Amino acid sequence: MNNNALIVNGLTKKYQSFVLDDVSFTVPNGAIVGLIGENGAGKSTTINAILGLINKDAGSIEILGKQDGEIDNSIRNRIGVVFDGSNFPNALTANKLNRVFRNIYDEWDEEKFFSMLEKMSLPTEKKIKEFSKGMKMKLSIAVALSHNSSFLVLDEATSGLDPIVRDDILDMFLDFVQDDCHSILVSSHITSDLEKVADYIVFIHNGKVVFSKPKDELRYKYGIIKCGAAQFDAIDKNEVIAYRKQDYEWEILVADRAAAQRKYPKAIIDPATIDEIMLLYVKGEVK
Repeated sequence: MNNNALIVNGLTKKYQSFVLDDVSFTVPNGAIVGLIGENGAGKSTTINAILGLINKDAGSIEILGKQDGEIDNSIRNRIGVVFDGSNFPNALTANKLNRVFRNIYDEWDEEKFFSMLEKMSLPTEKKIKEFSKGMKMKLSIAVALSHNSSFLVLDEATSGLDPIVRDDILDMFLDFVQDDCHSILVSSHITSDLEKVADYIVFIHNGKVVFSKPKDELRYKYGIIKCGAAQFDAIDKNEVIAYRKQDYEWEILVADRAAAQRKYPKAIIDPATIDEIMLLYVKGEVK
């Protein structure tokens, strides 16, 4: 039995001014994988290639046990997709959208769709063009969860939502993956959301995967040493992942906060957020 909903191996896509270079990672069954990186890093290109919206130049993609050349409608019906922004005709209402998807998806769950609309306080007779950005995003999520999807691909799915609704949506994602056959790949700039729900983090920078690691390893093992110039010079650089000079201190990213604290007992070593790890990789010097 395949233990992964998604296997990306050596994915490469070349443009004139950008190259997605040999990207590899997996999304295990029953897991949420967060895809992070700055604007232009290659997240959307990766997602578009996974969904077959663009042709890749090299590499392989396997979704729900099928290689990309074997992916048919039965597999596509099991993939729920949410992009940043609305992809539904503005003239439709949620009621009309329901009738459309009833004819598209083999396992469209009308009862679940309207139940989610009610939970999200979305009107059924209001035209989509009159929806706010947040309402459009919630509608997209309701659709993605209403056709018996087993794999969700989400691009900035919580963008434009207020903190309370965002929290409700994240709880839905956590409920979704309680079934070991369900998985989520979510690209997000809101790293606090990923810190709450993700099991793994894949960091893409300049078209390449910098790391693919369990979130708990990043949050609970990594650390940031803050020190002056003298202490910076004394630190074993073999233990340093990345570093940068701030106004009056150095920030040093290490992979084992506890070991660093034992070795440098007088140093201030803070836990590292995903944002801080990403910033040090992008703006600092990487060893």
